[in-house]
Amino acid sequence: MTHRILLFLAAVAAAAQVPGPRTLRLDYVHTGMAAEEHFALDGVVLEGEWPGPLDRWTDESNLGKYYFQVLDRATNRVIYSRGFASIYGEWETTGEAKEQRRAFSESVRFPAPDGPVQVVIKKRGARNEFRETWSIVVDPAGADVERGAPPKLNVWAVMQNGAPRDKLDLLLMGDGYTAAEMEKWHRDARRMAELLFAASPFKEHRRDFNVWAVDTPAEESGVARPSDGIFRRSPLRAAYDAFGSERYVLTFDNKRLREAASAAPYEFIEIVVNDRKYGGGGIFNLFATVSADNVFTPYVFVHEFGHHFAGLADEYYTSDVAYGSATERPEPWEPNATADPLAAKWKDLLTAGIGLPSIWPKKEFEQMEQAIQERRHAIRAQHRPEADMEALFREEGATATRILGSGANAGKVGAFEGALYEGRGYYRPQQDCIMFTRDEVGFCAVCRRAIERVIRMYAK
Repeated sequence: MTHRILLFLAAVAAAAQVPGPRTLRLDYVHTGMAAEEHFALDGVVLEGEWPGPLDRWTDESNLGKYYFQVLDRATNRVIYSRGFASIYGEWETTGEAKEQRRAFSESVRFPAPDGPVQVVIKKRGARNEFRETWSIVVDPAGADVERGAPPKLNVWAVMQNGAPRDKLDLLLMGDGYTAAEMEKWHRDARRMAELLFAASPFKEHRRDFNVWAVDTPAEESGVARPSDGIFRRSPLRAAYDAFGSERYVLTFDNKRLREAASAAPYEFIEIVVNDRKYGGGGIFNLFATVSADNVFTPYVFVHEFGHHFAGLADEYYTSDVAYGSATERPEPWEPNATADPLAAKWKDLLTAGIGLPSIWPKKEFEQMEQAIQERRHAIRAQHRPEADMEALFREEGATATRILGSGANAGKVGAFEGALYEGRGYYRPQQDCIMFTRDEVGFCAVCRRAIERVIRMYAK
């Protein structure tokens, strides 16, 4: 079937509101180490109706460390594409990846085609070029395609503004909530939705979203926190201490997550863990995580969702991270960081007359952060109550707000050195942003634009 015919049928289906194509999920194993990587087929699953728009199947955003294309075998035309990032892509930058091999389960999802397609996965090189790393032919009519019904889980609408194909569909998934805690999970899910839509530009686009939730009762309350000696086999296997970072929450059980998520329509996933400890994570076009009950949950949720939703980079550089420091400064693919001190990436948003690179109270900020990080390490090493960490973060926030709200360039868009975990060589758009600090400043102008671009990709 030609690309033109596919577009015509998509338009007809949208106009008539008849069922669109189903969703095909390709599961594969991504394995290797820092100097090599390999892929292997793990399975093909036919899921429910495709939740996305029927007229925007190709991705022109240029986001993601990886990029996959679905080509019609009869015509060799690209019928679907998306950029994404992965846990493997993060792991390969850690010290562990230089010492040993690991394997990670991954998936890509796309509208189920009528006939065989070729799925091509590409990886971004040092000059931002994509190069093919794996290719496989998938036949939706193949005998090995899993066609069983989705799991019988309770799926409910936190907020529904239209049909999934017309809206951007966010799925909230709770982990570590027992059957007796389902009421708490439902309250937490509703609270998370309100936190997201209190932040601009999500607030202005609330009606472009559907928010769904799925119940996955756990046998024990909470999730694993290995560094605290707490271990759980929660339904989604979310856990703290990913890559040795005590605050980094991920699940490495992709197939378990995807099976549970297949009960609902979704394009983006937020995993809410039933815990008080500060933590979360976010990977572009994979999922985001957040702990439900920390004082700084509002910040963590919105910040980490920025990674997952729009591929936003971390702009901070004074906190410990698991990734090795880069010796070179290639131009990042993330929209809110650059190696260019003239900031050509967001030149149309630059404040008129601002100096490039832009001056900011960098030395004062770094001295403050050095003292804060030393106290932070002591709190964790002594296993002191979470309230002590929250008090430290409040103190940090008050001082950072004062420092970053001062100076001639406060609130202006320029090129401010310090981003992507590096104090030198990378630049962020504004002195302060939710991707830089826990201050109550929201997203900067460049981040807001990046988020709105993704919303336009999915919402009618």
